[in-house]
Amino acid sequence: MRRLVMGDIHGAYKALKQCLNQSGFDYEKDLLIQLGDVVDGYPDSFDCVDELLKIKHLVAIKGNHDDWFAEFIKTDFHPYFWNHGGKGTLSSYLDHAGKSGDFFQSRNGYKSALEPNDIPASHQAFFARQQTYYIDEEKRCFVHAGFNAKLPFLAQDEEEYYWDRSLWESALLCQRKGEQFAIQADFKEIYIGHTPTLNYDTDRPMHAFNIHNLDTGAGHNGRLTIMDIETGAFWQSDVTTALYPELKNVRN
Repeated sequence: MRRLVMGDIHGAYKALKQCLNQSGFDYEKDLLIQLGDVVDGYPDSFDCVDELLKIKHLVAIKGNHDDWFAEFIKTDFHPYFWNHGGKGTLSSYLDHAGKSGDFFQSRNGYKSALEPNDIPASHQAFFARQQTYYIDEEKRCFVHAGFNAKLPFLAQDEEEYYWDRSLWESALLCQRKGEQFAIQADFKEIYIGHTPTLNYDTDRPMHAFNIHNLDTGAGHNGRLTIMDIETGAFWQSDVTTALYPELKNVRN
C-alpha cells in the first residue's frame, strides 16, 4: 500500500482525475489523505466527492469551505462565506438535482433552490465524517490549515485546525531568517493546505522545517498536487484555469 497526500481540490474534478491517473493511484490498495477544501471554486464539486467515495482507503480532512457546505446540509442556510467560491458548488449540486441555474447572489451569500435533501446521502455522510486532523502511526500530522504552535495540539478550538495560518507563516519566517522554530507539538512531519503556495510565486509544494504545504493553488490559477508521503515524489495537474478556460472568476 502506498500512502499519498493531496492538497485543496476546490471543485476541480478534471485536476483530481489527472493527479490520480498520473500518480498511478490504486483505488483498492493505496491510501489517500486529502487535506480538505473539496468544494467551492470550480463547478465540479459533486463529481469530486463522487470520485473520492470510490477510494477504499480514504482519510478526508475537513477544510473551511467543506465546513460551510456541511453547515448548509445541517441548517439549510447558505452562509455569507459562499461568496468565496460557493457559486461553483451550487452550480454542481443544482445540476445533479435537476435545478440547473436556479440561484442568485445576495449580500448575505446565495439564495437558491438547492435544499439539503438534494444532497445524496453518501455525500452528506462524506462531509459528516471528515476529520479535523489525522495523525498516523509515524507521528505525522495531516491538517487543513495548521494550528497555534504555542499551544498543545489537542488544546485548541476545532476551527483553528481549518483556519489558522500562523503555523505555516511562522515557520516560513523563521526559515528565511535562519532562526529556530519552536513548536509544542511533537510531530515527525506536518502536512497542510489552506494557504496557496501561489502567494509565494510558486505552484509547486513548499516546505519549512518539517511542515509541507500542498495547497498549490488548484482553487485559483494554480495546480492540484498529490504526493507520495514515503518518497516525496509528487504529481501535478495542468493549471486549473487551462482545464476550465470558460471560467473567468472561480472565487465568486
